[in-house]
Amino acid sequence: MQEKLIEDYEINPRTMFIIPVKYGSKTYSKIYEVDDVFLSPLSPLEIIKRSCNYFGVDYESRRKGSRNIIGNKRKLPIVVELFNHLLFFPTLSPCSKECIWIAYEQVKDYQRIGPLESLIIFYNKQSHRFPVPYSTIEAQMFKTSLLKTRLMQRIENNEKRLSYISSRTKMPQALETTLQYDSEFHVKKSK
Repeated sequence: MQEKLIEDYEINPRTMFIIPVKYGSKTYSKIYEVDDVFLSPLSPLEIIKRSCNYFGVDYESRRKGSRNIIGNKRKLPIVVELFNHLLFFPTLSPCSKECIWIAYEQVKDYQRIGPLESLIIFYNKQSHRFPVPYSTIEAQMFKTSLLKTRLMQRIENNEKRLSYISSRTKMPQALETTLQYDSEFHVKKSK
């Protein structure tokens, strides 16, 4: 697949992973989508941050939210946007220039290749090797799954609460109908 050079990029449901690429002293990003590859002059973390901003919440708030929901952990997964299930996890500290960001929802399976290498199979049937221990991929998948599950439970609980509240506060139905009043009014008026 030929990579396309782009200036700006927002994460979307087709984004599979973002890897850092060294160009001189600068870190670029190679962005793998389901059927495209892009090269951006932004670092992977810059793309994550800009994408969070694009969807209305800054990266630091997303990071604090993840920490509040799954605990004070390192290498926190980030919810870039929940409605489209755009959850990404870092393979190293997000500040590391070697950090790769992987879309949780795109991962079908993963396997150990060596002590410091894993193979990830994506839902589009592509597979890629990553210089990341299997245990790291497994831990990051677990953390991201936990984050997603707890967020979905909170949303579901709020919907149940709202449903309960709205069912309790429905206006009582009148026993008479307006048709009765209209016919009585016409009868009295005609007399």
